Amino acid sequence: MQPDRAQPELELVHLLRAAAVELGLHSSRFAQRSGMHPTDVRALIALMDARRAGEETTAGRLGTTLGLNSAGTTALIDRLERAGHVRRVRGEGDRRRVVVEVTDGAVDLGWAFFGPLIERSVELLRGYDEHQRAAIRDFLDGVRTAAAEGAHTAPGDASQCDSRHRRPR
Repeated sequence: MQPDRAQPELELVHLLRAAAVELGLHSSRFAQRSGMHPTDVRALIALMDARRAGEETTAGRLGTTLGLNSAGTTALIDRLERAGHVRRVRGEGDRRRVVVEVTDGAVDLGWAFFGPLIERSVELLRGYDEHQRAAIRDFLDGVRTAAAEGAHTAPGDASQCDSRHRRPR
C-alpha cells in the first residue's frame, strides 16, 4: 500500500531526501576537487567522527563502517596515507594494535570546503529553541538508525522487503 501522498509528513520526508541528495552532491564536488574517490571522503568523515568522539579506529573497524573487505580497506588506507590524509599509529591502550588517524591537514582541507556549510547549518539551528533542536535531533537520529538497519539487506535482495512497499513494474 502506498502512503497517502497528501500526508504532511511526506513533505518533510521528501525534503530530507532532497537535502541528502544535495549533501551527497556537495561531498562529490569535494571528492572531485580534492582528487579523491567518494569512498575516500566517507572514510575521512568516519575517521573525523571517531576523532571527535575520542575513539580509536582500526582498519577492520573502518572497513566494517564503510562496507569494504580487507583488501579494499587496505587499498583505501594506503591511498589516503600516500595523500597525507591519514597515518597508521600504535593504539593508546594497546600498543600492539594499529589504528588509523586522520591528519590535521585532512581536517583543514575538509574544513576549508565544508566549513561554510557547517557554519550555515549551525546558524540555522540557532534559530530553534532547545525543545525544537531535541525534536530535530531525535528525528535525524531515527532516520539514520532506520537507514543503517536497511544496510543489512543484501543488494537486490527483494525478499527482505515487505511486498506492500514494492512498486509495481
